[in-house]
Amino acid sequence: MTPASLIHPISGSQADHMHGAFWRHASIALMAFLTLVDLFATQAILPSLAAHYQVGAAAMGLAVNASTFGMALGALAVAFAGRRLDRRLGVAAALALLALPTLALAFAPDLASFAALRVLQGLAMSAAFALALSYLAEHCSARAAAGAFAMYVTGNVASNLFGRLFSAALADHFGLAANFQVFAAMNLAGAVLAWFSLRPAMAMPMPTTSRGLSPWAALALHWRDPALRASFAIGFLILFAFIGTFTYVNFVLRAPPLALAPMTLGFVYFVFAPALITTPLAGRTVAWLGTRRAFRASIALALIGLPLLLAPNLAAVIVGLALVGVGTFLAQATATGFVGRQATVEPGTASGMYLASYFAGGLVGSAVVGALFERFGWGIAVLAIGIALSLCALLASRLQERTTRCTPGSRRRPWQHPFPNRPKETST
Repeated sequence: MTPASLIHPISGSQADHMHGAFWRHASIALMAFLTLVDLFATQAILPSLAAHYQVGAAAMGLAVNASTFGMALGALAVAFAGRRLDRRLGVAAALALLALPTLALAFAPDLASFAALRVLQGLAMSAAFALALSYLAEHCSARAAAGAFAMYVTGNVASNLFGRLFSAALADHFGLAANFQVFAAMNLAGAVLAWFSLRPAMAMPMPTTSRGLSPWAALALHWRDPALRASFAIGFLILFAFIGTFTYVNFVLRAPPLALAPMTLGFVYFVFAPALITTPLAGRTVAWLGTRRAFRASIALALIGLPLLLAPNLAAVIVGLALVGVGTFLAQATATGFVGRQATVEPGTASGMYLASYFAGGLVGSAVVGALFERFGWGIAVLAIGIALSLCALLASRLQERTTRCTPGSRRRPWQHPFPNRPKETST
């Protein structure tokens, strides 16, 4: 099936409706995959990059994760100016521009230029990411929202798994330069997918609750909401823990007693495979347990996995990584969906604020956990990650949803869907 077929209306029968829903969700996940694959794939070749640039683990980890700084800046820019941007054009243009710094990484002469190009990658990735989330928040029905956000995070999971595997294989067989050249081509494929699978939004009047609201007023409005404030802090801590774990565990796996070869290290990232199954269920889990219980259960899984990362046994480390991956991705899907439902006014600004906090957490996690890892060892680094996840669980008590998700004049209507011109869905 071609991407263009995703935008055509389907028949009203139940079978055709389910078929159309499958391809809508598949395109959401694939778009997320092609948006974020550059963010995580480079971590799989981090030891090889450190050897190439002749620097230590913390310096290389910070340079690789400099993309999160760009992503935080890009998310803030979308929060301020995103409502003036056409979602379809913005996502496609951002992914096309992403190919330029990705290709340039193949020729980066030193660590400083490498880090600068990673920042530019982050700016483009976060613009595409934030605009796509805004599109889903504005065009999903209330019932479809949780599932659509979960599918977007599922694409994020897939980028962690297949992106890392692909990157490790390319670098091992064809070298570091070929790795970045192939990923630049994937960025262009993402731009094409976004252009053909997203339709321009139907013209609608601006909600009365937000008409004339300035970007600063929208930021202040969201910041005054205790639940949204907590979700922004949670986003920071989730990526702090995730980046801290999956950046520096590479050096643990390459060092004795495990001493894995680069290609074998790539296969370790099959630990993300369980999250490909569990993350799409985040919407159902929230419906069943509620946001707070679902979030705390996700964090509990990650915390259970952390002590296993200290074992001198590869099987135990793999189980621990799988639990951390499942837990953090479920938590991310739950928190992302919560922000989309909670912000009934200016959802794009709320998504931008959440993503800015989320990616800032990744940058801080890379710096803090890297410094602890080099100075005190892996055990103290894991302890810091555990503290961050424990704070997430405490903040979950503030995730109190509005009793009415779609107020009169709000942006989400029961007839709106992830992709316009689709069969109508009734909201619950």
